[in-house]
Amino acid sequence: MRPLFLLAGLLFVGIGWIGLVTPGLPGTVFFVSAAWCFSRSSPRLERWVLQLPGVGPLVSDYRDGLGMPRRAKIIAVACIVAACVFSAGFTIGIIWVRILVALLGAVGVWFVGIHIPTSERVRAERAVSAS
Repeated sequence: MRPLFLLAGLLFVGIGWIGLVTPGLPGTVFFVSAAWCFSRSSPRLERWVLQLPGVGPLVSDYRDGLGMPRRAKIIAVACIVAACVFSAGFTIGIIWVRILVALLGAVGVWFVGIHIPTSERVRAERAVSAS
């Protein structure tokens, strides 16, 4: 299983890099997945992902149950909405596919906006409970 986890981790890193420069495609979620795969196959590559500038702290925060920073959530939701509006509004001619894109976009907005915790809020709650 170890080689499969290693291969999956490398694939997730590749998709993650593409996601960092492609609007509408998340990058961090793929780095989180890569770190998970590397935790089961290569501790060295897991450390590498966790030490990547910009991405590593986000992956560590997510693993620690902190979720996403507020700014990242706003950007993610805006990208989801923009990609879905563009896709459903301008490029897809079949009505049921437009509706499906809109529904999937709504699920994405719900998941990122509401389901994933905001790291600033979690830190504040932990600070209050610790004192």
